[in-house]
Amino acid sequence: MMQRRRAVTLQSTSDVGSNISRNWRHRRQARRQRFKIQTCTADQNRQPALRNGLTKGRFDIAKPATDRVIFCCIYMSIEPMGHSRLIFGFRPSRNDTQVAIHLHGITVDNDPSEPLCQIKRKCRLAAGGRPCNKHRSIGTVPRMTHVATLIGTPDAVAAALKNARAALPGAGMEQWLGPGAVDIPFNAENATDQRAAEQLRALATGIDAVVQPAANRRKKLFLADMDSTVIEQECIDELADYVGIKSHVAAITERAMRGDIAFEPALRERVALLEGLPVSVIEEVLRDRIKLTPGAKTLVATMRANGAHTCMVSGGFTLFTDRIAAMVGFDASRANSLTIVDGHKLAGKVAEPIFGRDGKRAALVELRQQFALTKEETMAIGDGANDLDMILEAGLGVAYHAKPKVAATAAARIDHGDLTALLYVQGYRRADFVEA
Repeated sequence: MMQRRRAVTLQSTSDVGSNISRNWRHRRQARRQRFKIQTCTADQNRQPALRNGLTKGRFDIAKPATDRVIFCCIYMSIEPMGHSRLIFGFRPSRNDTQVAIHLHGITVDNDPSEPLCQIKRKCRLAAGGRPCNKHRSIGTVPRMTHVATLIGTPDAVAAALKNARAALPGAGMEQWLGPGAVDIPFNAENATDQRAAEQLRALATGIDAVVQPAANRRKKLFLADMDSTVIEQECIDELADYVGIKSHVAAITERAMRGDIAFEPALRERVALLEGLPVSVIEEVLRDRIKLTPGAKTLVATMRANGAHTCMVSGGFTLFTDRIAAMVGFDASRANSLTIVDGHKLAGKVAEPIFGRDGKRAALVELRQQFALTKEETMAIGDGANDLDMILEAGLGVAYHAKPKVAATAAARIDHGDLTALLYVQGYRRADFVEA
């Protein structure tokens, strides 16, 4: 309803005569007229700025400037909105009277219009006299607390979808993220763990399943291991091939990555076997043997485009990580330094302290504090035992094509997909991917 206010219509003095005759001809159209309200910037006293030469007068109403006259006064106490001419009104005409209204004096009472609204709704009833969904009370829709993401070939994911929804409590409607990736939101009273994901993985061959809380899915800090994660090879094994001991070094690497032996002494032992190897060999390995894992560039480019900080952390060597991190697009990298003698030969030693299991976790904590992030806003990925502490420290720790001990411990695992699976896990759609 509108409180009692006084308003004036403002017209140029030259238009008064013509408007008098026009209003007489259209006197029966008074009920069809509508107010035209023009918005304007409020001044420092939170009053509307005066426009078109208006100045303040009595009743807090703007009064006309010298080239305007008061054509008529309008008094309106309370206009009930239930009146049909206001609900089923006509379009305003350019000939309608323009009225200056003090907006601070207007209040709205919606209740009087409800009976007429009900009448209009009855006219829109669907066949059979049932109201449409727009006006049907459907109760409160519960917010889904968790989400399960299935990733694989389109056929495998489609085959597992029906049984997956049945296995999840209070599962909602699935949301396809890409041809072979789908989200299934659901409710869980207690925190979920790997067991729910294991049940989903068993539904079809060759699919990955990640179960996690629905909140904070898109991460703002991402740390990734290099060897067998961002790249498909182990750099130290490829260097060993140049001195004819690849199988021996690779066996030590495998034991260390499985967690059977400590990482630091195993690294010292392998580096000692490379003594005297020309540094130029590293360039050959990078050029001829190192292959990026599919999806690595897209993963990093998409996350960075959405504001995340990315860092590659490796128990390998800076001679490799500096180049590969730049190639993929990481913001930064951390690794171990090899000692070089005579300007071009490996000394068979690694600088201390060794950057390994503890260093990776410390890097995650340091960067998290540097960017003032919570644990839930971070993600880490790796495949070996020296990645495990970092994976457990992250909000979402992912075992990527990992050794059994790591896969069994991490909160999430990717066994079949490439690195773009981590984008689907964060809720990105295929159309959101940034191709580097």
